[in-house]
Amino acid sequence: MKAVRVHAFDSPPVLEDLPEPALRPARTLVRMEAATVGHIDRTVWRGSFLKHPPFPYTPGVEAAGVVVASHVHPEGRRVWLRGSGLGTLFDGTWCEVIDAPDEALGVLPDGVPSMIGSAFFSPSTSAWVALHDVARLSAGESVLLTGATGAVGSLAVQLALDAGAEVTALVADAAQAARMPSGAKVLVPGSDLASSLDSVSVDLLVDTVGGPVLAAALPRVRSGGRAVLVGYTAGNTLTLDIAHFLQRDVSLLPLNMFRREAAGHAAAPELLARLADGRLKLDVQPFALEDAAKAMNWIGQRGHRGRAVLVAGR
Repeated sequence: MKAVRVHAFDSPPVLEDLPEPALRPARTLVRMEAATVGHIDRTVWRGSFLKHPPFPYTPGVEAAGVVVASHVHPEGRRVWLRGSGLGTLFDGTWCEVIDAPDEALGVLPDGVPSMIGSAFFSPSTSAWVALHDVARLSAGESVLLTGATGAVGSLAVQLALDAGAEVTALVADAAQAARMPSGAKVLVPGSDLASSLDSVSVDLLVDTVGGPVLAAALPRVRSGGRAVLVGYTAGNTLTLDIAHFLQRDVSLLPLNMFRREAAGHAAAPELLARLADGRLKLDVQPFALEDAAKAMNWIGQRGHRGRAVLVAGR
């Protein structure tokens, strides 16, 4: 079978021929149809994650495909895969046949394409948990969302509107603004981001990018409000005027999806149902398996839209 392999931190991933895995106890073999390339894969690849598989290893923590052999799951079942050590403790999903722990699989409804099934879990459950479990969003509240065209941000915009919130979506330019759903107020900042946000006042900030964007957006949260911190693609540091911050009494709430993975799994069936019937939309960008390096470069670019997915046989 074909598999993407990494031989050292930061070294280019290469496509190699490997023997197909044999079925083992508590494991399921899945014929991969789509495998997502995400920021966690880049973090492991760079050696910045807490753990990593022994070299050489196959990256990938998410995928979708069809069961080919299992002691638990029926052969031929469409499934999505995520976590349980895939791509972080042992070989992952960037291969034609995935050797996965039984508990890493979920049922993929017929109405959800494989590329969406591969890519949905991380962004959609992050958006859902950020809004409903961490922020405890209520109908009628006002929400500012940064990185609103990214995978998590775009889904959070849709879910917040569906929950009855008043949504302000911060985007980079007019082209991104045109892609926002009709219920959201769209804000395209000028050269001075902080000044562009002067008129904004919200109950809740959901920040997906961090860095200077978070620093500019945080003062727009009303006293007693909340800010959920989701990502840090724009920078991983934040400087606070502590005296001012204490007076405003804004709660900083980090989203840790490893700790909240059970909540993500609980929300997955509802999110898949919404993706199947069109109430939720997620953009994906397909790449061939041999183009894994291109996919990793693509997700590292500011302003990219949606999620990168490796497609078998493309």
